[in-house]
Amino acid sequence: MHSITLAAFFEFPRTAVSMCAAGILLFLIALWAARAEIARARGLDKIVASSNLCFAIPLAVFGALHLSGVDFVLPLVPSYMPWRLFWAYFVGCALLAASLSIATKIQVRWSGLLFGIMMFLFVGMLMIPGALATPRDRIAWTIVVRESSFAGGGWILAGTALREQGRGQGGSKLITVGRVLIAIAAIFYGVEHFLHPANVPGVPLEKMTPVWIPGRLFIDYLTGAFLVVAGVSILLNKKTRMAATYLGTWIVLLVLFIYGPILIASLADPSTAVKVEGINYFADTLLFAGAILALASATPRTD
Repeated sequence: MHSITLAAFFEFPRTAVSMCAAGILLFLIALWAARAEIARARGLDKIVASSNLCFAIPLAVFGALHLSGVDFVLPLVPSYMPWRLFWAYFVGCALLAASLSIATKIQVRWSGLLFGIMMFLFVGMLMIPGALATPRDRIAWTIVVRESSFAGGGWILAGTALREQGRGQGGSKLITVGRVLIAIAAIFYGVEHFLHPANVPGVPLEKMTPVWIPGRLFIDYLTGAFLVVAGVSILLNKKTRMAATYLGTWIVLLVLFIYGPILIASLADPSTAVKVEGINYFADTLLFAGAILALASATPRTD
């Protein structure tokens, strides 16, 4: 029995191990860095105080994927780009550096700004051309909106850091752009939930919610309602902090209680691709939650 367990451990693919290890390590680093802020917060503000933690962990996971599973990433690099392998590794290193910066809140004005620019370049160079090539493919547009919201989250973090350094005007502009991008994503995803209630909640991609999750259709419709109402509130900049706090908290709960079991089931599958997919779904949705919580943290309490 023990030999079978050890064999299964050593046969666990390097890519999945590195992604999980990077996520766990960044979780511990970010939790240590935010421990005082989380301890001081009350109620749901404890979730808001973990915004950098939620944002940094997925970046480490994706960075590890670029470095240890480049075969999964290389097909996404445009064929017209020279040194495609170099760019795949470069982005992996950049993601790991950004995750450490955001987790420790060191030079976030640069890491958040540059991460947002990188994501916006991905949208312009990869996502939008792909969506325009298949305009009826809702998944392609979902990814365009998802990557744009990630860029918005990075700019909100950078704007918050600038504002704390006394550069309020520049910081406010970045936060406003990020707020609009997140609001558009929330509304778009909310509508998608009502049109495709069988898909996974939060970021509604092609994966179906497993039938063994109780109340899956109710969860999807409820998530859709959360997204639409909060998205409209955020877009109109009315009760933004409250809307972002409740929506971000709900997405975090989805990550823990929906994507957590999906992740465990994926890791138990012998296929490396299935393992990587499960980790990616978990990290993608956590990053979306981190972007929303970053907006809540950036919004004054008087809102």
